[in-house]
Amino acid sequence: MVALNRVQKLVKSMMDAHTCRSKLIEVCMAPSSSLRRVEVSAKEALLKMPAMNVDETSLRVDKKNHWVHVYSAGDMTLKCLDRGRGIKAIDTIDIVPRYGGVIIHDCWASYFSYRHCGHGLCGSHLMRELTFVVESNGYVWAKNMKRLLKETCAKVSKNEQKKLTDKDYANLQKRFRNIITRGEKELPPVPPKPSGKRGRIAKSEAHNLWGKNE
Repeated sequence: MVALNRVQKLVKSMMDAHTCRSKLIEVCMAPSSSLRRVEVSAKEALLKMPAMNVDETSLRVDKKNHWVHVYSAGDMTLKCLDRGRGIKAIDTIDIVPRYGGVIIHDCWASYFSYRHCGHGLCGSHLMRELTFVVESNGYVWAKNMKRLLKETCAKVSKNEQKKLTDKDYANLQKRFRNIITRGEKELPPVPPKPSGKRGRIAKSEAHNLWGKNE
């Protein structure tokens, strides 16, 4: 993460030696080549996991926007860099297209294009969005959904097998549906689309979040 000219100055000050940029680039690329086999084995290991977290975050490279695609499961995390964020980049990295488990994500539309695998929404993202809706609108359904997620997380953490019992799961589904049903009554109606207007009607953050849970 340090500029080449700065590295040259550091080497000069510490070792009294001049290092050309081409040599520095060669040194930087050496670990990348050595880790190629590790990357391949990491991908294969991730493909065997029953569930996998996927996410992406932006990163500037040579003054251009790139995306770091993150794949994690258990104690393993793999980060892949690509210029794009969507389906083309996901296909190039070639993990999700070959995956048969459940991918946990932030509801990014590109992931839903892969219908051969299961989908789950990230609890951390949901909690963050629910908190925003509660603070902005004070909706009771959003407060109850936050409480349900927290209580469910606590139950899973206490269980030795790290999963809900059949009874707890059935209770979760029942409470979840009740919250969603009450939320629909609490939210204001979405205005009808004006005649002749194209595209979708813009919905509030609360409506969009309620729709994700639905």
